[in-house]
Order: sequence, then C-alpha cells, then structure tokens
Amino acid sequence: MIKILKYGEVENKDIFSRVVPTVNVEDIVADIIKNVRENGDKALFEYCEKFDGAKLTSLLVTSEEIDEAFASVEPEFIKVLEKAAINIRKFHEKQVRNSFIINDENGILMGQKVIPVDRAGLYVPGGTAAYPSTVLMDSIPAKIAGCPEVVMVTPPGRDGKVNPVILAAAKIAGVDKIFKLGGAQAVAALAYGTESVPKVDKIVGPGNAFVAEAKKQVFGQVSIDMIAGPSEILIVADGLSNPKHIAADLLSQAEHDKLASAVLVTDSMDLAIAVQKEVEVQIPLLERAEIARASIDNNGKIIVAENLAVAIDISNEIAPEHLELCVDNPFEYLDAIRHAGSIFMGRNCPEALGDYMAGPNHTLPTSGTAKFSSPLSVDDFVKKTQYTYFTKDALSSICRDVELFAKKEGLTAHAKSAVSRIEE
Repeated sequence: MIKILKYGEVENKDIFSRVVPTVNVEDIVADIIKNVRENGDKALFEYCEKFDGAKLTSLLVTSEEIDEAFASVEPEFIKVLEKAAINIRKFHEKQVRNSFIINDENGILMGQKVIPVDRAGLYVPGGTAAYPSTVLMDSIPAKIAGCPEVVMVTPPGRDGKVNPVILAAAKIAGVDKIFKLGGAQAVAALAYGTESVPKVDKIVGPGNAFVAEAKKQVFGQVSIDMIAGPSEILIVADGLSNPKHIAADLLSQAEHDKLASAVLVTDSMDLAIAVQKEVEVQIPLLERAEIARASIDNNGKIIVAENLAVAIDISNEIAPEHLELCVDNPFEYLDAIRHAGSIFMGRNCPEALGDYMAGPNHTLPTSGTAKFSSPLSVDDFVKKTQYTYFTKDALSSICRDVELFAKKEGLTAHAKSAVSRIEE
C-alpha cells in the first residue's frame, strides 16, 4: 500500500529519498564494448543470437521489411501515429535556433553558426515493451535540426523481425537506417562503428541498465542525451481533486518499472486517504499489476503538506521527471516551478498526453537532474561554432589590452602573436 507521510512530522530523508538502482553491470558492459570494437559485426551477430535468440545474416532492416511492417499495422493506429508526428513537429519546430552575426564596430565582425550533427543514433527498446512513441519523440527533433542521417537500433524478436509498430513509426518519422540491434552492443556499434553500422555523433534514447551504462561508458567518444533513471511522476493536487484520476495518474508511471516512483503531494489529508484507497482498487485491474504493485509498495508515497506553496517547494526539491499540477488555476503556480522535466497543467492533463500525443518531448531528465538539465529537443542535435574577423586597424585598437592580459597569465607567446602584427 502507498504510504502517507505528513511533511514536518517525518524526517526529510523519508520525504526526499529516491530509489537508487543497485545493479552493477559496469564490467559486463565494458567487455561487450571491447568485443564490439575489436570484432565488429561478428560480435554483434553473436550477441544477437545470445541475447535475442535471433540468428541473423544481416543487421540492416530492408525497405521491403519496413513496407511490409507498415502495411501490417491497422490503419487506425497509423493515423494516430501520423497525428502524433504532426503535433511533435509543430512543437519542436519552435525550438530551431538561427545563426547570428555581429557587426557593430568598424573592422570587427563576429558570429555564430548553428550546425546539425552529421549523424544521430537512436536507441529504441524492443522485446515485450515496444515504444513507437520513442521513435517519434527522438527522431523528429533530429530531422528538424537538419541531421543528414538518423540511424536507429532496436532489438529483433526470436524470428529476426522488428516489431511492426516500431518500423511504422520510423517510416513516418523519416528514419534513414534501421539495424536489428539491442543492448550495450548496439550502443557500442553506434559509438565506434562496425562493417555494417555507421559511427554516429550523438546517441539518444532510453534503455535498461546495460544500455544506460553503455551510454555512460562511450560518452566522450560520442555525445549522449542523458543517463535516464527509473520513471517518475509527482502530482501536486488540492482537496478538490478526483481521487480516481490521481490514482490512475500515479499508476501510469508505476506500471513502467518496479523501480518507478509515484508521488502525490497535497494539502488535503482527506484526498490522501481517498487516493490511498483508490490505488488499491485500481492496481488489480492493470495488465502490469505485479510491476505496479512493487513500484507503489516500495517507492510510492503521499506527502501531506501545510499548503500548496509548501507542496511546490517539496516538488522543486525533488525535481521530478513528470509534474502534474492538479488544481483549477495551474498558471498561478507555474512561475514558482523551478525544477521539473515536463509540467502538466490543470485537472484535464494527465501525463499520458505527453507520452504520446501532445507534442512536447517525453524524453526527460530523471533522478533530480531536472535541476540542471532539460528535455530532449532540437538543441540536442546541433552544435555551435563561432567565428571572429578583425582588420589590422581593429587589431591595433585592442592589441595592447591583449598583450597585457596575456602577460598577466604568463603567456608571452600569446602577447607576441598579437603585437607582432601591428609592429611590422
């Protein structure tokens, strides 16, 4: 049963504690990465047979396989995918940054270029949990950024085929290449390249502990989006909230993972008790009831605060991945929210909207990292380079300042490189 804690009457560690996964896969992942670097496709085929049970002769998903998968998906769901893609594009197109140039002084010109990465890599989980939403959320921003090539990896089933809905979403999103690869070996292939898989510049997308560890180990060789932890939801709700809705929203994250975290912060003890009871009613009705039960019993909590202002303070300290403001006037509280991955406003905006259809990205910072990081966006797929131009007269006007600065740092060659040009 989800526990109820009264803020101020229990220790802060009970309020703010977080689940920390204890699985140590560092050495296993390091060995996998080393094997892929040294043996390329040979290692990938072996891992595919070992972990996925699929004996493949080619890692690349063919255009015929994509078309066949697309045709096999019910037309109604294709329309839903296309509608979601439109909403995601509409939101992310507003994130596009432009290059700029500054020419305010005679003889001095400065600027910044915004350049997409050459090749983006997208990891999409497979197996029992197929997430076509992740395909759309992670590849559409890359395409909007102007990436020339988006490469996707996703594990096959035992029959050697990729889940059709994953391929349908990839076709709608415009993914360029798809490979039948999962796990740490897929991340290694994207980071270093093999005979079949091209090396990418950035790897994005969620995965299990092995995928997360692999992304961590290849960071520096390539860029990554984030090291994602277990799913989280925090709901700030007043006493007028419907406990059935609140319970359903808490369970929407609890069903993801036994390590997922579902938290309600409210100013109403009556709501807290009602939600506690309603969670117990709803869990047995879920297909993933066992997972939700473990998450709620081990990681779930209801925190009763003095008022909503204190509830907001608690939320800011936790910095949740998903934050729901279940109140009539959510915009009154928006400015007070400093740390959250994505905010869902009002009584009619469940987090599930953001997972699928609304448009803002669902790849979000977890484990409190919303205090210093952001949702996946177009910015993740571009880099910026700057340039400077000075005429000789412009250099002369600032040369002695450069000389003094350089000498203060003990870098006389720096000073000479500027002075020599005006003393010629």
